[in-house]
Amino acid sequence: MIQMARRGGYSGEIFAVNPQYSQIDGLPTFSDLQSLPYVVDHVVIGLGNERLEAALKAAVAHRASAATIFASCVSPALPGLKERLTSIATGAGMAICGGNCMGFYNHAIGLRVAGFPALQPMHDGPVGLIAQSGSVFGALAHNDDRLRLGVAISSGAEMVTTTADYLQWMVDRSSFRAVGLFIETIRNPRAFEEALTLAAEREVAVIALKVGRTARSAEMALSHTGAIAGADAIYQGMFRRYGVIQVDDLDEMAATMLMFQQPRRAIKGNLAAVHDSGGERELVVDLAERLDVAYAEPHAATLEKIASCISDDLKPANPLDAWGGSANFEAVFADSMTALLEDDNVATGAFFCNIRDGYFVSEGVANAAVAAHGRTTKPVAVVTNYAAVRHDALALRLTQLGIPVLDGTQTGLRALRHFICWRARPITAPERPPDIPEGPSIWARQLNRATSPLSEHEALELLSAYGIDTPRRRQIASLEDMRRAAASLAFPVALKTASDGVLHKSDLGGVTLDIANEPSLLAAYDRMSARLGPKALVAEMAPKGVELSLGAIIEPGWPPAVMVAAGGILIEHLGDAAFDIAPLDAKRARAMIDSLGVRRLLHGYRNFPPVELATVVETIVRFSWLVSDLAPFAAEIDVNPVIVGATGAIAVDALVVPVPHGERNE
Repeated sequence: MIQMARRGGYSGEIFAVNPQYSQIDGLPTFSDLQSLPYVVDHVVIGLGNERLEAALKAAVAHRASAATIFASCVSPALPGLKERLTSIATGAGMAICGGNCMGFYNHAIGLRVAGFPALQPMHDGPVGLIAQSGSVFGALAHNDDRLRLGVAISSGAEMVTTTADYLQWMVDRSSFRAVGLFIETIRNPRAFEEALTLAAEREVAVIALKVGRTARSAEMALSHTGAIAGADAIYQGMFRRYGVIQVDDLDEMAATMLMFQQPRRAIKGNLAAVHDSGGERELVVDLAERLDVAYAEPHAATLEKIASCISDDLKPANPLDAWGGSANFEAVFADSMTALLEDDNVATGAFFCNIRDGYFVSEGVANAAVAAHGRTTKPVAVVTNYAAVRHDALALRLTQLGIPVLDGTQTGLRALRHFICWRARPITAPERPPDIPEGPSIWARQLNRATSPLSEHEALELLSAYGIDTPRRRQIASLEDMRRAAASLAFPVALKTASDGVLHKSDLGGVTLDIANEPSLLAAYDRMSARLGPKALVAEMAPKGVELSLGAIIEPGWPPAVMVAAGGILIEHLGDAAFDIAPLDAKRARAMIDSLGVRRLLHGYRNFPPVELATVVETIVRFSWLVSDLAPFAAEIDVNPVIVGATGAIAVDALVVPVPHGERNE
């Protein structure tokens, strides 16, 4: 602990407290905190669980403002230890790093608070790291000299001070361009929202690797939404709402942090790439299409410039194979990349080459990257197609010059996509549609009184109240009711059981579609009522179209999220879904649609014309306000399908489940 605290060049005073020694590593020791000549800011408690409580009480008595605890704070022999420690610290207004953590590094002041040795040089930089896993903290902080972490925190159990607090502190400082988060759970969602809002305002990129489960199990859900969304839907919605970059593994996280570590930003446009291999260019193009990485379309004048640089047997293009031989290749690479970077359709340039130390081609590519970087204000990177190349010295030199080196094709492409697509944007409140009444509604009161899910008719009435189109329909409970309904509706119609407790009607044969006339309707009702009872709903069939699904994800303490997904009977199998926090504006609703695989069908296919997207967007916006208004009273809200076509969008079926009475805040 003493060696680590001294190693980084920390200029403040360090005191050792240990009654068993007169000095440790040349530093005089004190028998207890009360013997210190000054009140210290931070007490580092390197003790076992059985001695923690007394040590923390001593730190409070000393009036220290913060402490770090490495021990687990959990022991069968000490029941309730973690809770008591938390109470002691919160009562004193003390910040706590841990317990069960590996400490923190503040390279801006040269201080390493740690219980494990990592004595190699570390450097200050514009990227922060907050990791709820000690192993992740160690992996990212101790291995790659390219990554310059100004502050790295192993937050552990977060008994008092949480990820939200650390993030708020980091983005409140002008020195950070990006913060990486390794998240198992967020303990204070509202504070996390506030920190993400501030990050958006300060133009600090937040890069999150989310693992684990915190929400209700999907198997417990009554709705299709619950089954498709799983436990991470609200995180995905919050990340989308606040522009958080979500990554899938540590390599992708580190590479994305490297891209944001350099000072330049991608303003507009897409990727330009220069390769030293035709075969590897094909490899990268295949992967780029799979990973949804967009290449810039160069202007004709740009292609003419490139043609004047490269060999006659090569074709000017983006991505470009620029290798025409070793003669003058360095200038060819630099000039062709420069031409691409001058194109206003290009946001970022990348050289794809397996650079390695001590190889003249690698040195040439590096020199070309430096030259192109010096001629532009746009970002430039180098990507290796093989992650295990031996390039430590060359990669470090380029990265220090502001040209990040990203290892591995897929990792590099993902990092470039995140970097190019990320835009700092202020968080603004969406505008409520003027025809949706504000304040407590009859539907809120009805849900608050309900003890079972609303009937389908009631659920569709709720959607209609928010301006969402629904089919004309009638509730029936007898054959005579059915005859009156048949006379008032236009065929073809759909017949659905409305028996109490039947939520997924298709599974029980409780739905008959495209009934063409009254005799067929009466016959279908006769068969269905014999099996499932007399209660039914008959509704006019919606026009043919693409089926979508809308849903709400509601968890106590979190903002409600909206899901937009591929709809119909395959919703739970396709997993084609997008999430955002309610309520939405039109821009965010459209972005959700554009992120779906099913979006391709919305532009027309076979005999189906393109969908009226403006109406679909408006439907999603209105649904989001419904979710926002009724989240305190609803456990689940599911609309499936919503049939969208050339004439608009119509919600065909809906399920609304109230919060159980025992879980309500009466």
